[in-house]
Amino acid sequence: MSGFRPGDVTDEMIQAMDTARRQGLQKDLRALAANIRADAEGRYDGAEPGWRAGVEWTLLWIENTASQLTEGRP
Repeated sequence: MSGFRPGDVTDEMIQAMDTARRQGLQKDLRALAANIRADAEGRYDGAEPGWRAGVEWTLLWIENTASQLTEGRP
């Protein structure tokens, strides 16, 4: 008998919960980016100089952050 009791939390369970949390955050970040992109597309033509670059930079930052979540980096 391994000494495991019902209700015990194993390292594997902690890792699985962390992975699920990271995947959920990644999904939320990508949904946020999609919403920002959809909202911004109609505004590009009349925007102030630099505004489009700021939006694109923000979207790139969100995607990089989302990608890191499943690569095991905090």
